[in-house]
Amino acid sequence: MSGLLDKKQRLAADRKQFGKWGERRCERFLKRKGLKTLARNFLCKSGEIDLIMVDRDRTLVFVEVKTRADESFGAAESVITAGKKNKALRTARYFLTVHKIEERPLRFDVVTIVLDEAGQPEIRHYENAFVP
Repeated sequence: MSGLLDKKQRLAADRKQFGKWGERRCERFLKRKGLKTLARNFLCKSGEIDLIMVDRDRTLVFVEVKTRADESFGAAESVITAGKKNKALRTARYFLTVHKIEERPLRFDVVTIVLDEAGQPEIRHYENAFVP
């Protein structure tokens, strides 16, 4: 059992690296669902969007990834506040403007990755998690 706990502790030890690990897992998960990556960690004055992808139907998908070692302080998806939604919307608008993208359907997804007791990731995908 301690070997499993060690794996979980090692993964979560460096928060920044743990977040990057979760984003890579999320991207692979979404690619298996048929999405294609346009951008990773798109950053501007308004904020950051972890992943920007395109679904099979050409919908632009702005993805917020939340990676947690456990949910002892609440569900991972509960950290998506109204403020975060507004930031994501402003950042998405900026992305669309910079890349001169118009008249494309878009949606905002949330993907949570939570480690189980054995240190294995449990991935939950919330399509259209919020609507601007």
